[in-house]
Amino acid sequence: MADVTVIGAGIFGLACAWECARRGARVEVMEKAAIGAGSSGGIVGALAPHVPENWNAKKAFQLDSLLMAEAFWADVADRSGRDPGYARTGRLQPLADAAAVARARARADGAATLWQGRAAWRIVAARDDGWAPAAASGWMIEDTLCARLHPRQAAVALVAAIRAGGGRIELGRPMPPAEVFSNKRTGGAVIWATGVGGLADLSADLERPVGGAIKGQAAVLRFAARDRPQLFADGLHIVPHGDGTVAIGSTSERDFETARGTDGRLEALIDRARALCPALAAAPVLERWAGLRPRARSRAPMLGQWPGRPGHFIANGGFKIGFGMAPKVAAVLADLVLDGRDTIPQGFRVCDSF
Repeated sequence: MADVTVIGAGIFGLACAWECARRGARVEVMEKAAIGAGSSGGIVGALAPHVPENWNAKKAFQLDSLLMAEAFWADVADRSGRDPGYARTGRLQPLADAAAVARARARADGAATLWQGRAAWRIVAARDDGWAPAAASGWMIEDTLCARLHPRQAAVALVAAIRAGGGRIELGRPMPPAEVFSNKRTGGAVIWATGVGGLADLSADLERPVGGAIKGQAAVLRFAARDRPQLFADGLHIVPHGDGTVAIGSTSERDFETARGTDGRLEALIDRARALCPALAAAPVLERWAGLRPRARSRAPMLGQWPGRPGHFIANGGFKIGFGMAPKVAAVLADLVLDGRDTIPQGFRVCDSF
């Protein structure tokens, strides 16, 4: 019997399973479809911080997770023998005008304090190197906290690390409804990390909406820029990966006809990326991707005990920042499930999405 059974093999489920296994628990992961079958099978992999101002629990949690990420993924790589594609390469953001420069300088002062001296947010002269976007003001933001992660490589590495630690991964088996999935079946705790479907199940159980699906579309281009910083401009992420590709994304769609289909919104996004980054002008598109991302009503990850179901826990609501939040989410869930220590911040509990 497992000490911890994790339902769902997306980034939150796999990260929680790995952290529990790393701490010595007997772990089983159950997934009805495939590894990363939901939004965790995406392609962008931008680990980027919130703006360093108007500080709150969500921003502090994300900062902790981004600072934990290098050691977390190095440990996964060491135990699995697989490269998760992590690198802390930083990010550039062009500034449009004097007002934007003034805001960025104020935020640099905030980062100097809030980021604990462990990363920098600074204003630098715009560069004309064929990679960085043009900056009408002549200035851009350079931060050293942003990192990249290859989503699919990371999932493969986590699976291998879990198995190397004695954990089991069971795929392709239909899951019973949550109300009949009792602790007697597993002999231990159950962590539900089931993404969009899990938000629907939880909403039905609690008889109130706690979150839903937001569609995203993204693309991968063939272009080798592995040591370049990622770019953020006009709401668009441009992320060089170590495998000779560049990911761009993504749309954020509340209204959509199909969950998986791509359309003209993605083509417009690709055109914008080419215009912003001259180096990508002729880069061929290798893949177009679309999927649904789980967004809790609180906009923060949803963590903690499933109300009314002792021994059952929720790890959901990663939305756009699930990969960046995963190391801290895993640590907090392992604290709660294995040690009974509740370190979930305000705004992250299941009841905060009511």
